[in-house]
Amino acid sequence: MQIITSKPRCLWKAKTSLGEGIIWVSQQNSIYFTDINKKKIFQFNIKTKKKKIIKLNKKIGFLSHLKKNIFILGLKDELRISDIVSKKIFKSIAVEKKLPFNRINDGKTGLDGNLWFGTLDDSGDKKPTGSLYVVKKSGKILKIDQNYITTNGPAFIKHNHFYHNDSSKKIIYKIKVNKQFKKIKKNIFIKFKSSFGSPDGMTLDKKNNLWVCFYRGGCIRVFNTRGKQIHLIKFPTKNITNCIFGSKQNSKLYVITAVGNLYEIKTNIMGNPTPRLNLSF
Repeated sequence: MQIITSKPRCLWKAKTSLGEGIIWVSQQNSIYFTDINKKKIFQFNIKTKKKKIIKLNKKIGFLSHLKKNIFILGLKDELRISDIVSKKIFKSIAVEKKLPFNRINDGKTGLDGNLWFGTLDDSGDKKPTGSLYVVKKSGKILKIDQNYITTNGPAFIKHNHFYHNDSSKKIIYKIKVNKQFKKIKKNIFIKFKSSFGSPDGMTLDKKNNLWVCFYRGGCIRVFNTRGKQIHLIKFPTKNITNCIFGSKQNSKLYVITAVGNLYEIKTNIMGNPTPRLNLSF
């Protein structure tokens, strides 16, 4: 099946400093995304076109929906379960207390209902102190992998098999874990030349094609299961950071850029529904 996409259409000139963490919440017909540096959450209702901005007290890499207005927020040094409207905090889980220069970056709900997220060194020194974690239903955090400079992703093939990348190393890995969340396999799926830019956020469609945003690359590249590029979407801006399928049929791709805008792209292929986060609080 040949992939066909429209040109990117700007939905919101959000003027983000470092846009990230984009998700689709079908119950609210809304796209949510974050601005890491400005400590903000953005909401865009694709039906009503209503826009909302929520300010926070810490840098935020990602958010994942639990129910109603309750989300888990991947903040600088904690996972916070909070009602983002009332600002009520239900639970806070500290992350990497012994690494004060690290912060949480990208995160996503896996097909197993568990939350997966990565950390990175935020000092600017590009130290390989980042790690990949999973959060179990109980709130217990388990380290899956380490020695990352810039964690991004993951994108899930199966509940225990997924892609994850190190943007600074320009590598997308393919990782497999067992039932105890122990890493049993890790291979390089693709390593990119510097001219490509850096692989950033990514998502999978129904055919398990991998849609990868490229920071400093000005595009989204689509790869099949063998790692062959099968499609290219060019953008009028350079730093593409994250994407997610959404809309009623999951046939539109929503994209956030580092410095700027929220985009919509029509496709002839469907994405997978967003898994339900399974977390006690």
